[in-house]
Amino acid sequence: MKTRIITTILLIAILTTAMYSFTTSKNIPSKLKESVITYTLDGVSYKGYIVYDQNKKGKRPAILVVHEWWGLNDYVKMRAKQLASLGYIAMAVDMYGNGKVAANPSEAKEMTAPFYKDPQLGKTRLDAAIQKIKEFEQCDSTKIAAIGYCFGGSVVLNSAKLGARLKGVVSFHGGLAGVTANKDLLKASILVCHGGSDKFIPQTDIDNFKQQLDAIGADYTFKIYPNSTHAFTNPESTKVGKEFNMPIEYNAEADKNSWNDMKVFLNTLFKK
Repeated sequence: MKTRIITTILLIAILTTAMYSFTTSKNIPSKLKESVITYTLDGVSYKGYIVYDQNKKGKRPAILVVHEWWGLNDYVKMRAKQLASLGYIAMAVDMYGNGKVAANPSEAKEMTAPFYKDPQLGKTRLDAAIQKIKEFEQCDSTKIAAIGYCFGGSVVLNSAKLGARLKGVVSFHGGLAGVTANKDLLKASILVCHGGSDKFIPQTDIDNFKQQLDAIGADYTFKIYPNSTHAFTNPESTKVGKEFNMPIEYNAEADKNSWNDMKVFLNTLFKK
């Protein structure tokens, strides 16, 4: 009798282990391949962060991620990883060169000033990143989009208006002023994710932006997230806002909703 009990217990243990292994094997997270690539433009070295699911086979759409005015930091890399987990190949773009990151708003303002003065500069550097990601065998060169945060949102919107070869762009709490929309140049679809309490973007910029795109029949969607300030997607923004006395704050609900809106936008975009 004792032998039977021991045998039964062992059998149950073996079956339980097998069932557990079968169940959890399907839930193992995809392994992401991360690398830092360097390329040169006009004598300046740029460091892009590339990430993709190495278990996924074949080509896939590519997403460029343009950082906030702070530079290519861990936050924008985290967003690239999230995109890779969704099945894309993603590249966090170094817009400043040499991987420079601002330590405070004064430095950040100085670094972004040339881009606001000459939006073509942003497109030129984004174009270089587009060419670089095309070198990866995982990249479907016919399906490339770009997303950007704050400063990065402004960059992707202006680059699209200037004719960047992108199927679509997404701006998260980005600047809306800049290049005038031109129907002969703007071919990308646009999603704008805007905070309803963003004190950095005046209503006149919003009105002008919509009027320009409406006038040329552009394909765009403008989403407003209530009670959300500038930089509402970044979990560090509340802390940074207090440190530098800036009207920015993280909003978890708006972050989640805007990310879901982006996923729907990209899914639709790449089915066209």
